[in-house]
Amino acid sequence: MTPAPPNAGGDLFTANLTGALLAVASSAFIGVSFIVKKKGLRRAGAAGTRAGVGGYGYLLEPLWWVGMVTMLIGEIANFVAYMFAPAVLVTPLGALSIIVSAVLAHFILNEKLQRMGVLGCVLCIVGSTVIILHAPEEETPSSVAQIWHLATQPAFVCYAAFALVISLVLMLHCAPRYGQTNIVVYVGICSVIGSLTVMSIKAVGIAIKLTIEGINQACYFQTWLFATVSATCIVIQLVYLNKALDTFNTAVVSPIYYAMFTSLTILASAIMFKDWSGQSISSIASEICGFLTVLTGTVVLHSTREHDPTLSSDLYTPLPPIYWHIQGNSETGGKQKEDDLLSGDFITVVRQDYFI
Repeated sequence: MTPAPPNAGGDLFTANLTGALLAVASSAFIGVSFIVKKKGLRRAGAAGTRAGVGGYGYLLEPLWWVGMVTMLIGEIANFVAYMFAPAVLVTPLGALSIIVSAVLAHFILNEKLQRMGVLGCVLCIVGSTVIILHAPEEETPSSVAQIWHLATQPAFVCYAAFALVISLVLMLHCAPRYGQTNIVVYVGICSVIGSLTVMSIKAVGIAIKLTIEGINQACYFQTWLFATVSATCIVIQLVYLNKALDTFNTAVVSPIYYAMFTSLTILASAIMFKDWSGQSISSIASEICGFLTVLTGTVVLHSTREHDPTLSSDLYTPLPPIYWHIQGNSETGGKQKEDDLLSGDFITVVRQDYFI
């Protein structure tokens, strides 16, 4: 890639500022969409099979579609942001969606955010700020063919292959067994696939931007390949994000998803675009500290998680009463007298068992 000329510093600052503002707007819309979609999922779950156990009734719920439209607006803003700014700047700003969703969940969904949970949110924001302040500058590719060259480097090919293997293991082996009890399964799938989504979306965004500027990129097969990968990954993310939101507390899903997604996306960007190649050791150390701060915040939020009443009421609906009758050895051929019903030879156990 060709470095930006010295007189392009102002243009680079303007582009980064535009990308940052779009990322902030995107986080606000996405944070709201978490809450609206969760409300829709609850309504759909009350009328049929929950999304967390494989139901798709939420597709008929208007409120869920309102949340989807809100998320779509946020994702479009995020998509445009990647056209102007590097992933290491845009992605960490997703932490703002944590604050929006956690606060709204506290007031709207009655998912109480404890004081330690507030501390966790603050830690996420502080860690994100540190990452942004020390984020490396990314050289902008000048064509989709150039991005394809970067994507076919041995290092990134290894990362992509590893990400696909991990995703398949989580989807095919872990999700059916542990998805309902371990939040990392569903969120992990979204995060790993999401890191590949961002790389392909950035390629598509650059292709659109160059085409608008008069340099047609539609003639490259790589453009359509990146678009196909983006669409496929987005669908997978939506399916498993719905499962995570329907199964676990929103105030916990948001920060964990953010931490894993951000970490993997920045890692993928560093491998593909070699973001850290020209950085000093102090800057790299500061970014690592930022990651650790964000991860600490997610652990604090996870430890303050409240039990989701919707989950328990759906999964453990009481069964009809079962009456157990245990009859001991008695003489054959005669009728039991009423006086003997409670004797040692005839024991009646009446119990309502819910198998919890």
